[in-house]
Amino acid sequence: MDSSNSKPLAEVAQDVSPMFKIYEDGRVERLVGNEIVPPSFDPKTSVDSKDIVYSPENNLSARLYIPKNTNNPKHKLPLVVYIYGGGFCIYSAFHPIYHNYVNTLVSEAKVIAVSVDHRRAPENPVPCAHEDSWAALKWVASHADGQGPEDWLNHYADFERVFIYGDSVGGNIAHHMVMRLPREILDGFNVVGIVLAHTYFWGKEPIGDETIDAETRAPIEKMWRAACPGTSGCDDPLINPFIGSSLANLGCKRVQVHVAEKDLMRDRGWFYYEKLKESGWGGEAKIIESKGEPHIFYLLGPTCDSAVAMRNKIASFFNEI
Repeated sequence: MDSSNSKPLAEVAQDVSPMFKIYEDGRVERLVGNEIVPPSFDPKTSVDSKDIVYSPENNLSARLYIPKNTNNPKHKLPLVVYIYGGGFCIYSAFHPIYHNYVNTLVSEAKVIAVSVDHRRAPENPVPCAHEDSWAALKWVASHADGQGPEDWLNHYADFERVFIYGDSVGGNIAHHMVMRLPREILDGFNVVGIVLAHTYFWGKEPIGDETIDAETRAPIEKMWRAACPGTSGCDDPLINPFIGSSLANLGCKRVQVHVAEKDLMRDRGWFYYEKLKESGWGGEAKIIESKGEPHIFYLLGPTCDSAVAMRNKIASFFNEI
């Protein structure tokens, strides 16, 4: 169970501070990311939102966002499926940081967005988050014929212009979902491209200019093993996409990769971009590096110049014809 607000009554079995602690009795204490905000109309961005249940069996919801004055079914908007970060273990789609970010993105890019919540590790180990996100994607795709349960999607979403956008761990999940698309086709659901921002990829051996310092690498690896106790290690294909499959099979035609100069995972993003181009994949890939910035700076400081520039690049990506 999620016992974020419980007082510790047992010894700590695993300390993954400053993210969370696991106690010997199985309880999990999350140290950050516990706040949630309800859906609402946001007067600053003129974006409306509401929650829907996409997986009753697991009591999982997604949050839908739509720009104000979207009322012409003949002028449909690009559809963005957004997957939040949090190391598989912390935060949720309903945290103020993510809610505010998606509000702003929807307003600026003039898109409809579905922000997916999923079960969190360690109570629900990886790949539960991947499977939940796939279930959400199938729920969204059920509206492609205009007969789904949610009118915002039926009437105003363009299913010929679908994008998947993930940051950090969300980028990891987005990659794996698009790799799955060619094997499990969703009728009428055309994923044009993906945005991978500061994606949580890793590996046993350092690459590029990635740090070789074991102490610096340890927190990433520790969090991964806590999220996926059954993992084979940091070369598990779930965290190292260059193991076990070819990027040539990526099920979209456009990719935009974002990296940050001071992010420990910067070189993984560059490596992904380079390997994708070398793979024989037939699409178009671009990479944008934010100079002088750390991991997920655009969420922590959304009004800074670098964050605004990054959103502009993403908005343009969603609206290219």
